[in-house]
Amino acid sequence: MNKLALEPYIWNHKYESMPREELYEVQKNRLIRCVERAYEHIPFYKQKLDAVGVHPSHIRFVENISLLPFTTKADLRNQYPFGMFAVQMDSIIRLHASSGTTGKPTVVGYTHNDLNVWSELTARALAASGAKPGIIIQNTYGYSLATGGLGFHYGIERIGATVVPASGCSPQRNLTLLQDFSSGIILSTPSYIYTISEVAENEGIDLRSLPVAAGIFGAESWSEALRDDIEAHWNIIAYNTYGLSEVIGPGVAHECPHRVGLHIYEDHFIPEIINPETGEQMEEGIYGELVLTTITKEAVPLIRYRTGDITRLFYEPCACGRTLIRMERVKGRINDLIRIGNQTLFPIEIEQVLLTSSDIKPHYQIVIEDNTNLIKDMEIWVEVSDSVWQEKTLLVQLEQQLKFNIKHHLGIAIKVKLMPPHSLPRSEGKAKRLINKNQVIYSPISRE
Repeated sequence: MNKLALEPYIWNHKYESMPREELYEVQKNRLIRCVERAYEHIPFYKQKLDAVGVHPSHIRFVENISLLPFTTKADLRNQYPFGMFAVQMDSIIRLHASSGTTGKPTVVGYTHNDLNVWSELTARALAASGAKPGIIIQNTYGYSLATGGLGFHYGIERIGATVVPASGCSPQRNLTLLQDFSSGIILSTPSYIYTISEVAENEGIDLRSLPVAAGIFGAESWSEALRDDIEAHWNIIAYNTYGLSEVIGPGVAHECPHRVGLHIYEDHFIPEIINPETGEQMEEGIYGELVLTTITKEAVPLIRYRTGDITRLFYEPCACGRTLIRMERVKGRINDLIRIGNQTLFPIEIEQVLLTSSDIKPHYQIVIEDNTNLIKDMEIWVEVSDSVWQEKTLLVQLEQQLKFNIKHHLGIAIKVKLMPPHSLPRSEGKAKRLINKNQVIYSPISRE
């Protein structure tokens, strides 16, 4: 089968390529209206602003955003289920919610206009990856209370491409559909694409021979090394996408073909980077917590929402022609930050080092011994190729090499346990990389 030829393009030149001065005016006017609506219709925000002595009349420029208080996930949970809504229920036509595994779910509502905006934003992302009428797009993101599947679904239809809603299909079925339908683009979490890859490997199917030419991957942190590995095994272009259900879902930011950061759709979201400990705004290029203000959401406008994601912003023009700010790929969530003595690191940094070896499979877990992430020791469980697993000498050499690489690149000594192929849990959604040793519910086999 021949690879499909995809030609990425700009979906909405008016806003994606708007001069920065004009974009500033759009943001300013929309921010003013957003704060006015939130203050008038959401008691939570009226109380918040009154508590810090800020009135909507104080917001006259984008820079005034720093006067406004932050919104957190805890705030959303405390207002469960509909306390954050700025419209009456007869204007709400859809509800999405988080799983609520660590507390009350966060609930987000959508008006007709919200859904129209959402499909516009995911259409922008899809166009940047080459989606157009006639292209078949296989969507494996979940069609559920989570936002991934439906968010991209309506963007695909808005573009006029053909959507395959494949989230309920098994990995085997997804592989069959890729072959039979000649899908040109696949949407997936990075971890789930490897579940499909293993099925293909077991069936002797060369993934590089499939027509699929691009993949859009998100919903979890993933490294450049993982991108390289996916592209090599599938012979596709792998795009990074970003979104979160509290803000809108997918469609917050997406890579252009140059793939040097994700363009944030600033006509709908005002981004900031703050010091997560002090709340101070950070300068361009400095890592910190991403904060987003939704300046066009009708149902649930969020003011300075702390995403918990660590990244940094870049303002210089992009060769693609978009004038939108870019964010670097997310390093990780604050809750996943591992603290060992005076050092800190994210799982994605460990992944980047692990995958420098061709004998390592992209299936790993970082095992800690408590729930605080403030630990003295930890261990990495990582799968190796079958050929290495059969040779004890190679295993010893690989373990020593991995320990050296981790120490050299990350400046920290970490225990490594090499595991046989298919021994660690697989995920059809987001992979759980950081686990507590006391919560392990399976018994991995290792060769001592």
